[in-house]
Amino acid sequence: MNSSDILNRLVTCLARLPGVGRRSAERMALKITRDTNGLAEELISSLREIKEKLCCCSRCGSVTAVNDNPCRLCTDPSRDAKALCVVEDPSDIISIDKSGGYHGRYHALMGKLSPSKGDGPKQLRCESLLERIVNEKIEEIILALSTDVEGDATASYIAELLKGQNVKVTRLASGLPSGSSIMYSDSITLAKAIRGRQGM
Repeated sequence: MNSSDILNRLVTCLARLPGVGRRSAERMALKITRDTNGLAEELISSLREIKEKLCCCSRCGSVTAVNDNPCRLCTDPSRDAKALCVVEDPSDIISIDKSGGYHGRYHALMGKLSPSKGDGPKQLRCESLLERIVNEKIEEIILALSTDVEGDATASYIAELLKGQNVKVTRLASGLPSGSSIMYSDSITLAKAIRGRQGM
């Protein structure tokens, strides 16, 4: 394998990260290559540590330590165990929890319905959501999904899926602009959206 193949492999890996395009990935790869202050070693060490010590919570999907699974959000007795906030991604859990406007439990779907990307219901954590509603006696599901077309389709699908489950289904209210993502919203906007959630 020659030098350009090695560099291209790193660029390809970096470009798979969310929000990183090909050009940004190339700049990152070149920076790592020419850095003489130990950046490559730090990255290798950090990635190895993440691989060995972190995982997704077996219950909600949030990032947690391997030896702290289920995570603290799922086991904290002071949180409202009857409310479940459904999000697309673990990063949304961090954003909503930072807002301080919600003190219940979470469930990350790990995506949203996106036929163009081949993401259907089977790619989402819907089965485990249904199990949690029954096992944890959940009374309210709060759909905290993006307000784009795919987010709306996912919210409608879940609302339909939960019919007959004897659970109240709400969705975040105004405050989240159309077409936006949870992770790009500020804490005040998220807190208002949680408080003003509406039935579906």
